[in-house]
Amino acid sequence: MSRRRRAEKREVLPDPKFGDKIISKFMSSLMLSGKKSTSEKIIYAAFDKIEKESKQDPVNVFHEALKNVMPDVEVRSRRVGGATYQVPVEVRNDRKQALAIRWLISSARARNESTMTERLSNELMDAFSKKGNAVKKREDTHKMAEANRAFSHYRW
Repeated sequence: MSRRRRAEKREVLPDPKFGDKIISKFMSSLMLSGKKSTSEKIIYAAFDKIEKESKQDPVNVFHEALKNVMPDVEVRSRRVGGATYQVPVEVRNDRKQALAIRWLISSARARNESTMTERLSNELMDAFSKKGNAVKKREDTHKMAEANRAFSHYRW
């Protein structure tokens, strides 16, 4: 972390097919070893599969799934005296989005379907219907914050 000044946010270009910046961020997060074209193919194939199965607009399904995974509160470690407390804090909007994207991708990779396209489309459909590992991760985060609500006065 720089001591001089805050790092400036880079402008993300929208994705070529749908013109959506969030899909472009998702694509960049899904990418491994700089292979953006591969992640692009995976996402667009997953969107085609979602459209075929659910008969809904895949971009709306994606945004709704992302909204269902975004956490509202999380816990942060805070040292007071000699003890470390898990203090619940509200999550900033950009961090909400980043966490939701990260959780969706990691839970899709952990699934046991044969291709990444199937994994991603099924995870997005699960998140859309408020089930699946990514939504469970959000619920666990909320439960942890609720359990540590007694330490909320240590917020900084």
